[in-house]
Amino acid sequence: MSGNHAGDLTEETVFTWGAPPLKFGAGACDEIGFDLAQHGARRVLVITDPGVLALGIPHRVADSLRRYGVTAEVFDGVHVEPSDASFAAAVEYAESQGSWDGFVAVGGGSSIDTAKAVNLLTSCPGELMDYVNKPVGRGKAPDRPLKPLVAVPTTAGTGAESTAMCVLDVLSMKVKTGISHWRLRPALAVVDPLLTMSLPPEVTASAGMDIVCHAVESYTAQWYGRFERRAPEERVTYCGSNPVSDLWCEKAMSLIAKSFRRAVHEGADDVRARTDMIMAATFAGMGFGNAGVHIPHANGYPVAGMVKDYRPRGYPQDEAMVPHGQAVSLTAPEAFRFSFPAAPERHLRAARLLAPDKEELADPAEQLPQVLIDLMRDIGIPNGIGAVGYGESDVPALVPGTMKQQRLLATCPRPVGEEEITRILLNSVQNW
Repeated sequence: MSGNHAGDLTEETVFTWGAPPLKFGAGACDEIGFDLAQHGARRVLVITDPGVLALGIPHRVADSLRRYGVTAEVFDGVHVEPSDASFAAAVEYAESQGSWDGFVAVGGGSSIDTAKAVNLLTSCPGELMDYVNKPVGRGKAPDRPLKPLVAVPTTAGTGAESTAMCVLDVLSMKVKTGISHWRLRPALAVVDPLLTMSLPPEVTASAGMDIVCHAVESYTAQWYGRFERRAPEERVTYCGSNPVSDLWCEKAMSLIAKSFRRAVHEGADDVRARTDMIMAATFAGMGFGNAGVHIPHANGYPVAGMVKDYRPRGYPQDEAMVPHGQAVSLTAPEAFRFSFPAAPERHLRAARLLAPDKEELADPAEQLPQVLIDLMRDIGIPNGIGAVGYGESDVPALVPGTMKQQRLLATCPRPVGEEEITRILLNSVQNW
């Protein structure tokens, strides 16, 4: 008998890909009662935030549930850019109200991530930090199936409806991190473009840059076959760029090129642009949720987690915050200058997909950074980390937060350490 056995191989030959079932289209949110009834759910908690509650969408979902004999209650205590404290408050509420057969998350990534955490911690034993990724937490894997979770995004950005992870700020450490495991993936993603029509331009721009970074980072991530071979029990959610994730990312970038600027500047009336952008968000989620993201997201976590007094337009003004989409995009041009030598053809392909009409520059390493800078200027993204309150003197404090994101940095196509991250941050105080 001839041929290589899997145990003889040192390089990875296996990639993994997963996504939830998807229901997409205008009016899709009105069918959730039917969908969860098929799972046998009889008592469901709808999880949202006060802003989305005021739009009436969560009660509309609850009414759909009740039409199919499902008891529904609404929790509206989600915190924008959630933390370990806000996760704990949501879990405490859910536990205090008895047991649940399922959950519906209605809102942006904050609501969907909070619902994932509630589902996890009401289904499995242990504390939040047991499940938070190493080295911040203990990185424990859920040991049993979770309840069915239906994710209903109302922003076009995070792609959280497609992914098997949730993100949070750990307040005591001033660091943003996450929980990552395939059991967190929603049972169903219900994507209704009409729910995004009222998003303010600033929120549309920030959320859209999250889509851009998801698509480009996962497309330029380390190819899965370049990792050392993993044992089955060692496989992680982020396996590196691969043939399936590539397809979703390429399609997402094409949709962004066609509709992002229109969604920001004309989004109140342009249903086609809104549809393209939330489709791009879902597609990019199906890409990065398997391939992984790298430096821009790793940098974005401390940039958001250590915010001083920046209060972005279009968002609640009661506390300082750097919205996630802004935080990840502020160092993206410089990050892709750094990663270019490891995968030049992928960086150039991403630039062409995002800006098909942009003429080629003399320095190919500048093509993708300039495409991103042009876009960010057009849609009003702040000019580097300096515009959200950081200066060169803050960089040494930001670097350790980035270096804690080893789950993300491991998928960068080039080895990256403290020295490289320091240089990227310093060169991102201003992007233009």
